[in-house]
Amino acid sequence: MKRIILIIAILILGFEYSNAQQLPQFTQYMYNTIAINPAYAGSREALSIVGLNRNQWAGFDGGPQTQTLSIHSPLRNEQIGLGLSIINDKSGYENFTYAFADFSYTLQLNEELDLRFGFKAGMTYYKLANELYNATEVNQDPYFNERLNRWNSNFGAGILLNSNKWYVGLSIPKLINHDLNNKTEYAALETVHYYAIGGYVFDLNENLKLKPSFMMKYTKGAPVSTDLTANFLFNEKFWLGGSYRFNGDQKALGALVDFQVSDQFRIGYTYEIPTGEIRPYTSGSHEILLMYEFRFLKNKQKSPRYF
Repeated sequence: MKRIILIIAILILGFEYSNAQQLPQFTQYMYNTIAINPAYAGSREALSIVGLNRNQWAGFDGGPQTQTLSIHSPLRNEQIGLGLSIINDKSGYENFTYAFADFSYTLQLNEELDLRFGFKAGMTYYKLANELYNATEVNQDPYFNERLNRWNSNFGAGILLNSNKWYVGLSIPKLINHDLNNKTEYAALETVHYYAIGGYVFDLNENLKLKPSFMMKYTKGAPVSTDLTANFLFNEKFWLGGSYRFNGDQKALGALVDFQVSDQFRIGYTYEIPTGEIRPYTSGSHEILLMYEFRFLKNKQKSPRYF
């Protein structure tokens, strides 16, 4: 009984978050697409570096904390893209670290339309926090004699169809299921996720654009998670928009703001507030995104990129 109570204490803070979605979620998914779809690698026609920090459910002890760093670029022939993405995700006592290399190949269907295929491969490191192992109850429990920390390899694939105005994509970032607790009676499963994304850019006038986008995510045993986002772009410099996520009984409303500081540098911020049972215990979620691009291929760029 003590062991059962202890395991519940370990996972209760992050159960709905990590059991239903082993991969972390982002509100600014449209600018961090390589984290979920390897076909995005090199699609921005520049060496793109993106860093993101998400503090989910601020004020809630053990709430998810996520950091990502990605870099990707096309090669000189523009058909091949390469990338690297690193994600650190902590929820409660659980911590996941992902390190994946990304590869994409582009078929130019016509002057405006590209079809991209992507593949990713890498490692996932799963661990429980050291402070948990230092607890007396844990030291005396034979279940924890062998630490649960471990590395697992994985692979992913994706496809992306896009023009300068719209995009749609499908991906499976991790194709292999892993039992992180070595098939003990307490399961911690790393499960396969399926993603669908899309977006379109409407020219409202010379100085104003509207970009709606969506992301849907499914994994076995959990409700389908859907993100709906709409952004206005003012004078090619300033983005302002909102988002809505629904995932079973869990829902969230968000506000997004992005500023193109220069041709190379961009900064974005998102504030999100949940509307479900967690609402009384948190002031909301915060997400900061930084993007810097080296435009070596600037003379070859077809048009400004909005995703």
